[in-house]
Amino acid sequence: MRLVFLGPPGAGKGTQARALAREWGVPQVSTGDMLREAVTTRTPLGSEAKRYMDRGDLVPDDVIVGLIAERLGQPDAKKGVLLDGFPRTIAQAQALDRLLEQLGQTLDRVVYFDVPEAELVRRLTGRRVCRRCQTAFHLAYAPPARDGVCDRCGGELYQREDDSERTVRNRLEVYARQTAPLLDYYRGRGLLSTVGGEGTIETIRQSIRRALGT
Repeated sequence: MRLVFLGPPGAGKGTQARALAREWGVPQVSTGDMLREAVTTRTPLGSEAKRYMDRGDLVPDDVIVGLIAERLGQPDAKKGVLLDGFPRTIAQAQALDRLLEQLGQTLDRVVYFDVPEAELVRRLTGRRVCRRCQTAFHLAYAPPARDGVCDRCGGELYQREDDSERTVRNRLEVYARQTAPLLDYYRGRGLLSTVGGEGTIETIRQSIRRALGT
């Protein structure tokens, strides 16, 4: 099974992708995680990407497509993959089509997570991350036991620059302008399914299963 989880920042794609990838025995490929790791380890790619991420802008296609091409070529991706956060533009979608064609593979389904903007802002601005172990918390939905302190390792919690309200609203604006057209692209190919992104994690997961017929 080769799937794309599509939706705005904060829609819950990553939470569902991690659980379902484990359940189905396929790798979850998250460009966001790949880029943040590159930033943390201060690779040349990470330094280049950080300039865009701090402004809430999209990282250039050539950087992202190169990462994805490497990942899809690895052995564990041959039987299936769950793409989380890619593609984000029509150009990236077309690049993905070419990559899959070269590998003799096809995309099975695209799942779109539909969440109101006000809820997205609330989710994204409330997130706090541990500086030491990178465990994520949320001030409203999953707060730490002690304010500002990680439950797992005792490290300091902080708000990432790309989770500030100014950056969040810019990210959503960029998404609407550059990523939302993907809905028409995949709808026109008969690949798009839409699920509501509000409710319990299990309720949303069951909606995904129904959309995929699994």
